[in-house]
Amino acid sequence: MSGTAIRLAVFGVVAAAAMAATGTASAQSLQKLGKAEGEVAIVAWPGYIERGETDKAYDWVTQFEKDSGCKVTVKTANTSDEMVALMNEGGFDLVTASGDASLRLIAGKRVQEVNTALIPSWKTVDSRLQGAAWHTVGGKHYGVPYQWGANVLAYNTNAFKKAPDSWKVVFEEMTLDDGKSNKGRVQAFDGPIYIADAALYLMATKPELGIKDPYELNEDQYKASLDLLRQQRGIVNRYWHDAFVQIDDFTNEGVVASSSWPFQVNLLQAEKKPIASVIPKEGATGWADTTMMHSEAPHPTCAYKWMEWSLNPKLQGDLAAWFGSVPSVPAACKGNELLGDEGCKTNGMGDFDKIHFWRTPQSKCESQGTCVPYYRWVSDYIAVLGGR
Repeated sequence: MSGTAIRLAVFGVVAAAAMAATGTASAQSLQKLGKAEGEVAIVAWPGYIERGETDKAYDWVTQFEKDSGCKVTVKTANTSDEMVALMNEGGFDLVTASGDASLRLIAGKRVQEVNTALIPSWKTVDSRLQGAAWHTVGGKHYGVPYQWGANVLAYNTNAFKKAPDSWKVVFEEMTLDDGKSNKGRVQAFDGPIYIADAALYLMATKPELGIKDPYELNEDQYKASLDLLRQQRGIVNRYWHDAFVQIDDFTNEGVVASSSWPFQVNLLQAEKKPIASVIPKEGATGWADTTMMHSEAPHPTCAYKWMEWSLNPKLQGDLAAWFGSVPSVPAACKGNELLGDEGCKTNGMGDFDKIHFWRTPQSKCESQGTCVPYYRWVSDYIAVLGGR
């Protein structure tokens, strides 16, 4: 199913959840681990749960299965809206949710409070993430931090003599260093949360709009962001949501610049493609992903065993090396053969304060009292993609 079709399918649920953001999950957190149920079902971003099938050096599933007796099954999701839809369907234990999904899942009572006393490695999590607003509500934790990073500007080094320093190259038509227009050679993310990328660009380039937070937009700021996205539509080659399709587009379809994840950049560079990435001067949106447990998880003990396993430094470091992300456990940054001692620095450990992490926009907001809620973002972004 395409990202647009999924958004249409979950629109009613998204709207209800966004408007019920003060709700809490109904299920009580587990108080004691029982006997392992033999399996755990996880909804995850591409590249997040590896068992060595793509590259045998990257495998953090096989040993877990041996140690725990819990067989891991994974359903890959390419957008946060797809994750919400899958969790609403049920049958899964865990989801690696980004901030634009996590609060919706909490509000929609699809996830349960996590008992950190049953996760011994909780104390090793980066203190900046332990109580983060995208998984902590009313002092209760609804997940375990997994990885974080920026939505980078990926670019083809043959088309740019030097690294582009602004998101302008994907928002406005221009002639690039190779003498060709960027029209039809740039991409944008296929998800409503991308409206925040437009707002972030306008926050720097049109200060008169008064945008203080790209996820908190009044009507005028929101309209300006949509207008920019409608303008951008004229130069976009594809709205991407599948990481591997974007890799192919950079390789074979002439794409030279796009918002992207470090995951795609890493794989393209491993294939010796002329691709690099940068965080532009305007900053970047980003993701701090949380492993969250379904309120009706069919395998709760195995789910807790995975959440504890997910914090071990070896897994955290290997995943950071594979995805190009930053571990939620700082100890993973040293002594990992795949990541290397400079890997966390390379992946942006020092960029935390430059990143505006994804979160679900609410109608009540801190910066200006009343803002455009997420259900509007969903319907209006679908309209932008449809040329309206």
